[in-house]
Amino acid sequence: MRKVLVVLLILVIGLVVAVDRIGVRIAENEIANQVAAQYALPQRPDVQIHGFPFLTQAVGGEYQQVDVAIGDWTQEGVTVRDVTVQMRGIGAALGDITSGNVDNITVQTATASALIPYEVLRQRAPEQVKKIQSKGDDLQVDLGGRLLGVPLSGTAVVSVRATAKGIAVTPVSVSPSGSGVPIPLSLVRSRLTWNVPLTNLPVGSRISEIRPTGDGLRVTATAGNLSMGNLNGNR
Repeated sequence: MRKVLVVLLILVIGLVVAVDRIGVRIAENEIANQVAAQYALPQRPDVQIHGFPFLTQAVGGEYQQVDVAIGDWTQEGVTVRDVTVQMRGIGAALGDITSGNVDNITVQTATASALIPYEVLRQRAPEQVKKIQSKGDDLQVDLGGRLLGVPLSGTAVVSVRATAKGIAVTPVSVSPSGSGVPIPLSLVRSRLTWNVPLTNLPVGSRISEIRPTGDGLRVTATAGNLSMGNLNGNR
């Protein structure tokens, strides 16, 4: 009898776990559909609901953490890569999720992250900027061509910061190569400062942090006390 009870218990636990996992998949698929529709994405994002058991969260209508991997995302003609959104403290009735109703879904905090490749920055830069790479907390650009009729060759260190109009890229120092003609920093700054018109990420909040990496600028935006029904794609 004891062995029979053990076997039955194992079967019941396995069934509960299976049902729980099925529920997670259904909810993840529906959230992916909602995000794709809300931001007019060309493909559904990957969604992961954290926390176990899922059914307890679903019944209570409160979820610990949901991660959404969007991939490429475009705003104002600027395409960024590796866009992810981490949402914490989600309030969502199971009926709202399964019916696709986002109006009553709330999020305590949401953090979005994306990578702006250096080639995307260069495409928005003046023609004298030939290459961009990281240099500590700033960037280094290779310069070439002519500036006001004067040959330009060397490198410049530029800073990046978030503004209301996007990401401002501003020279902070310039170094001519070899016997190149020295160019005043004030002239370089006035002619080779540019802006990348990316202000928001998919949480309805402005970019607040910029960090140079080997592959590009990692940008982050955080928002709190969100209503999913009030968000839009900002495209």
